[in-house]
Amino acid sequence: MTMLVGVISDTHGSLPATIVAAFQGVDRIVHAGDVGGQGILDELEAIAPVTAVRGNMDTGELEWRLADTAVVRLAGRRVMVVHKKEDLLAGGLPEGIDVVVSGHTHRSCVECVGNVLYVNPGAAGGKARDGRGPTAALLDLATDPPTAQIVDL
Repeated sequence: MTMLVGVISDTHGSLPATIVAAFQGVDRIVHAGDVGGQGILDELEAIAPVTAVRGNMDTGELEWRLADTAVVRLAGRRVMVVHKKEDLLAGGLPEGIDVVVSGHTHRSCVECVGNVLYVNPGAAGGKARDGRGPTAALLDLATDPPTAQIVDL
Protein backbone atom coordinates (compact mmCIF):
# COMPACT_ATOMS: atom_id res chain seq x y z
CA MET A 1 0.00 0.00 0.00
CA THR A 2 1.31 3.42 -0.91
CA MET A 3 0.56 6.51 1.09
CA LEU A 4 2.30 9.62 -0.15
CA VAL A 5 1.43 12.91 1.52
CA GLY A 6 2.21 16.35 0.12
CA VAL A 7 3.30 18.65 2.93
CA ILE A 8 3.11 22.42 2.53
CA SER A 9 3.16 25.50 4.74
CA ASP A 10 3.42 29.26 4.71
CA THR A 11 1.89 29.84 1.29
CA HIS A 12 0.78 33.33 2.40
CA GLY A 13 -1.74 33.54 -0.43
CA SER A 14 0.67 32.46 -3.17
CA LEU A 15 0.98 28.95 -4.56
CA PRO A 16 3.88 28.21 -6.94
CA ALA A 17 2.71 26.80 -10.29
CA THR A 18 5.19 23.95 -9.80
CA ILE A 19 3.16 22.56 -6.88
CA VAL A 20 0.95 20.51 -9.22
CA ALA A 21 3.98 18.64 -10.58
CA ALA A 22 5.62 18.37 -7.14
CA PHE A 23 2.48 16.82 -5.62
CA GLN A 24 1.67 14.55 -8.59
CA GLY A 25 0.38 11.24 -7.24
CA VAL A 26 -0.01 12.26 -3.59
CA ASP A 27 -2.90 10.66 -1.71
CA ARG A 28 -3.37 13.55 0.71
CA ILE A 29 -2.07 17.08 1.36
CA VAL A 30 -1.45 18.65 4.76
CA HIS A 31 -1.01 22.42 5.11
CA ALA A 32 0.68 23.61 8.29
CA GLY A 33 -0.78 27.12 8.35
CA ASP A 34 -0.34 30.66 7.10
CA VAL A 35 -2.51 29.66 4.16
CA GLY A 36 -3.40 33.20 3.13
CA GLY A 37 -6.84 32.55 1.64
CA GLN A 38 -9.48 29.97 0.76
CA GLY A 39 -8.33 30.03 -2.88
CA ILE A 40 -5.09 28.29 -1.88
CA LEU A 41 -7.01 25.45 -0.23
CA ASP A 42 -9.28 25.18 -3.28
CA GLU A 43 -6.27 24.85 -5.60
CA LEU A 44 -4.71 22.19 -3.37
CA GLU A 45 -8.05 20.31 -3.13
CA ALA A 46 -7.94 19.97 -6.93
CA ILE A 47 -4.80 17.84 -6.43
CA ALA A 48 -5.81 15.74 -3.38
CA PRO A 49 -7.90 15.98 -0.17
CA VAL A 50 -6.46 18.64 2.19
CA THR A 51 -6.12 18.89 5.97
CA ALA A 52 -5.08 22.40 7.04
CA VAL A 53 -4.50 24.24 10.29
CA ARG A 54 -4.55 27.94 11.15
CA GLY A 55 -1.32 29.91 11.15
CA ASN A 56 -0.59 33.12 13.02
CA MET A 57 -1.14 35.13 9.82
CA ASP A 58 -4.48 33.52 8.89
CA THR A 59 -7.28 36.00 9.55
CA GLY A 60 -10.90 36.46 8.60
CA GLU A 61 -12.76 33.36 7.42
CA LEU A 62 -9.77 31.06 7.80
CA GLU A 63 -9.15 32.24 11.35
CA TRP A 64 -12.45 30.84 12.55
CA ARG A 65 -12.72 27.92 10.09
CA LEU A 66 -9.34 26.29 10.68
CA ALA A 67 -8.29 24.65 13.95
CA ASP A 68 -4.96 25.25 15.70
CA THR A 69 -4.06 21.57 15.43
CA ALA A 70 -5.23 18.52 13.52
CA VAL A 71 -4.53 14.83 13.93
CA VAL A 72 -5.13 12.60 10.93
CA ARG A 73 -4.76 8.84 10.74
CA LEU A 74 -3.20 7.84 7.45
CA ALA A 75 -1.89 4.37 6.57
CA GLY A 76 -2.29 3.37 10.23
CA ARG A 77 -0.10 6.25 11.43
CA ARG A 78 -1.07 9.33 13.42
CA VAL A 79 0.07 12.59 11.85
CA MET A 80 -0.26 15.77 13.92
CA VAL A 81 -0.37 19.08 12.06
CA VAL A 82 0.40 22.38 13.81
CA HIS A 83 1.71 25.77 12.73
CA LYS A 84 4.24 26.40 15.50
CA LYS A 85 6.07 23.30 16.74
CA GLU A 86 7.17 25.17 19.88
CA ASP A 87 3.55 25.64 20.98
CA LEU A 88 2.90 21.91 20.62
CA LEU A 89 6.04 20.84 22.44
CA ALA A 90 5.35 23.26 25.30
CA GLY A 91 2.13 21.38 26.01
CA GLY A 92 3.66 17.96 25.44
CA LEU A 93 3.28 15.68 22.47
CA PRO A 94 0.14 13.52 22.68
CA GLU A 95 0.64 9.77 23.01
CA GLY A 96 0.89 7.74 19.81
CA ILE A 97 1.90 10.46 17.36
CA ASP A 98 4.17 9.12 14.59
CA VAL A 99 4.74 12.31 12.57
CA VAL A 100 4.56 16.02 13.44
CA VAL A 101 4.13 18.47 10.58
CA SER A 102 4.76 22.14 11.37
CA GLY A 103 5.56 25.39 9.59
CA HIS A 104 6.07 29.00 10.73
CA THR A 105 9.89 29.16 10.61
CA HIS A 106 10.17 29.35 6.80
CA ARG A 107 13.09 26.91 7.18
CA SER A 108 12.72 23.41 5.77
CA CYS A 109 13.75 20.58 8.08
CA VAL A 110 13.25 16.83 8.41
CA GLU A 111 14.45 15.19 11.62
CA CYS A 112 13.67 12.13 13.69
CA VAL A 113 13.57 12.56 17.48
CA GLY A 114 12.97 9.30 19.29
CA ASN A 115 10.25 7.52 17.35
CA VAL A 116 8.69 10.71 15.97
CA LEU A 117 9.44 12.18 12.53
CA TYR A 118 9.29 15.99 12.46
CA VAL A 119 8.69 17.62 9.08
CA ASN A 120 8.76 21.35 8.36
CA PRO A 121 8.33 21.86 4.60
CA GLY A 122 9.64 25.42 4.70
CA ALA A 123 7.80 28.26 2.96
CA ALA A 124 5.98 27.56 -0.30
CA GLY A 125 4.76 31.10 -0.88
CA GLY A 126 6.35 33.32 1.73
CA LYS A 127 10.00 34.33 1.81
CA ALA A 128 12.28 31.43 2.75
CA ARG A 129 14.70 32.09 5.59
CA ASP A 130 17.12 29.32 4.69
CA GLY A 131 18.21 30.59 1.28
CA ARG A 132 16.49 27.77 -0.63
CA GLY A 133 13.55 29.54 -2.21
CA PRO A 134 10.07 28.00 -2.11
CA THR A 135 9.91 24.43 -0.79
CA ALA A 136 7.43 21.73 0.16
CA ALA A 137 7.90 18.12 1.31
CA LEU A 138 6.81 14.63 0.40
CA LEU A 139 6.01 12.34 3.31
CA ASP A 140 6.06 8.59 2.64
CA LEU A 141 3.94 6.77 5.21
CA ALA A 142 4.32 3.39 3.48
CA THR A 143 7.90 3.04 4.72
CA ASP A 144 8.75 1.86 8.22
CA PRO A 145 9.64 4.18 9.80
CA PRO A 146 8.01 6.97 7.73
CA THR A 147 10.38 9.14 5.68
CA ALA A 148 10.16 12.63 4.20
CA GLN A 149 12.12 14.66 1.71
CA ILE A 150 12.16 18.38 0.98
CA VAL A 151 11.37 19.35 -2.61
CA ASP A 152 12.34 22.64 -4.23
CA LEU A 153 9.49 24.41 -5.98
